Amino acid sequence: MSGASTAQGTDLRAERRTELTDLIAARQAQLSARTDAVAGLRSDVTRLSEQGNISDSAASKTLEAQAGMSAVKGPGLTVELNDAPRSVQSALPAGVEPDDVVVHQQDVQGVVNALWSGGAQAMRIMDQRVISTSAVRCVGNTLILQGRVYSPPFRISAIGNQKAMQKALAASPEVAAYRTWVDAVGLGYREIPEKSLTLPGYTGSVKLLEARRAP
Repeated sequence: MSGASTAQGTDLRAERRTELTDLIAARQAQLSARTDAVAGLRSDVTRLSEQGNISDSAASKTLEAQAGMSAVKGPGLTVELNDAPRSVQSALPAGVEPDDVVVHQQDVQGVVNALWSGGAQAMRIMDQRVISTSAVRCVGNTLILQGRVYSPPFRISAIGNQKAMQKALAASPEVAAYRTWVDAVGLGYREIPEKSLTLPGYTGSVKLLEARRAP
């Protein structure tokens, strides 16, 4: 009898998968509740700030915009990355490994870095605003960002000069390496110019190392 089953024939692997799914759902519900709580606290801080000195409130709003805490709108670029079609994954060409036909962490990070290098003023991955210190992590072909789990296709949107960002993407060795596999095995890659993007304010945590008021 298989070690993955009990004497009564229960599939322990299936039970563990169910437990893991339930755990992920519970953690995501907790994260959603905490995100709502943080948003409420920030709203309270903004309201109290506006009740104080007007010049301090204006300075606070300027700092929030610079730190990515406020929503922004403008023209930009969206890059979409996707796994190869299932037909390719089920019948891999000679010399191609399963890892070669899915999007990896370095692929997403390469696009993100290129967009920042190209002068992106603000950025969103999937439905979340990110800042320059945001960590991108992939497990298998899923993306984990600020505690939330996403499946491909992965969409990275940035506000800024479209031509400058496209030039930076074209010059990126990491993006070039990914696009080699686009041609070889059918990985998905699209650059979509956007006339108008609206990105929400950043709601993740910010690790403050040092702060001082500008003169």
